[in-house]
Amino acid sequence: MSATIDRLATPSHEGRAHSDEKRECNSDEENSEGERKPKKDSFKKRAVTTGYRFRHSLRRKSKTKNDNHIASIEDIRDVQELEIVERFRQCLLDDGLLPEHHDDYHTMLRFLKARKFNIDKAKHMWSEMLRWRKEFGADNIEEFDYTELDEVVKYYPQFYHGVDKDGRPVYIELIGKVDTNKLVQITTIDRYLKYHVKEFERCLQMRFPACSIAAKRHIDSSTTILDVKGVSLKNFTKDARELIMRLQKINNDNYPETLYQLYIINAGQGFKILWGTIKSFLDPETASKIHVLGNKYQTKLLEIIDGSELPEFLGGKCRCEEYGGCPKSDKGPWKDPEIFKRVINGEANYGRQVLAVSSINQKEVGCTEHTTVSLLYMDVTGSIFFEISIIYLINLSPLGAGKRQ
Repeated sequence: MSATIDRLATPSHEGRAHSDEKRECNSDEENSEGERKPKKDSFKKRAVTTGYRFRHSLRRKSKTKNDNHIASIEDIRDVQELEIVERFRQCLLDDGLLPEHHDDYHTMLRFLKARKFNIDKAKHMWSEMLRWRKEFGADNIEEFDYTELDEVVKYYPQFYHGVDKDGRPVYIELIGKVDTNKLVQITTIDRYLKYHVKEFERCLQMRFPACSIAAKRHIDSSTTILDVKGVSLKNFTKDARELIMRLQKINNDNYPETLYQLYIINAGQGFKILWGTIKSFLDPETASKIHVLGNKYQTKLLEIIDGSELPEFLGGKCRCEEYGGCPKSDKGPWKDPEIFKRVINGEANYGRQVLAVSSINQKEVGCTEHTTVSLLYMDVTGSIFFEISIIYLINLSPLGAGKRQ
């Protein structure tokens, strides 16, 4: 199990040859044969000794990383999820469905979660995503020039602003101010969808990595606030319905599990009628993340977002006067020049400490606690600072039945 966890816990690296990885896997398995089945009477002592060395290595390497200004991003991965992601990954490789720039642990995990870890269904979803990206031109979407953006945001106010208390980016839409009739006069739904995809790609490639560096933990989802003050049936035009359905299909099919929580504020009776319709278009898992707060939302928002990160008109303290208001500021870690540079250098991918953690049923292992931890440090070039350590923290039961299977 040690060799399997070691390999699976390693962050994905763009451009690594698949054949090289297979050779590394075989080498790990061969080298681990002699490490299995430790003696029962010395197991606890080995765990204590390893733990001591681990803690001191952690201090030494943390100092080295800080001295070199390298991010230390905590990336906790469940052992069971690591194993199923590896099976999914191998399945994609076998079928030629894993381009190097999509060879990413967290991306594959998101697709598995979206299909409740059914590999066949996740593979179909993944295959359809690749087909959509090719047809839509998602890989080259940065070249798309949305010249009408300044006019569009007047009739569809939307913006990123700050982070929540866990470091996730906060996305805000003022739905009550959307005027679809005027929107379609200055843009088309197809062009707006291209802009939407371009912003989603920027979020994956810049905002999430920047937030990960700033929070020192892996971030791959956002907190969203929808202000529906003033929404009524007149807002739900034919164009509006088409836009909502097409946006949700793009999001659910190609960017699954990127929404952490969504808070709907200022929901009146008119919106409640609309919500019954809109909710029917959503995936049930997505719908479970949505909270309708009404007009007494300030206390709840301030529980999840610090007042300095929340716009004043939503109950916070931020005004962003130097930018002409919060909607125009694009406030967040991604605006920090130093963090921006570190994202470009790939530090969000390689400056990580990966922790593979699993809790095993006590009856199966005969102990009161059994936690497996795998940790490694990566620098910006992807080289390993020190060898991965596997620590077993075990309190043996009075019967001494702490035998590993």
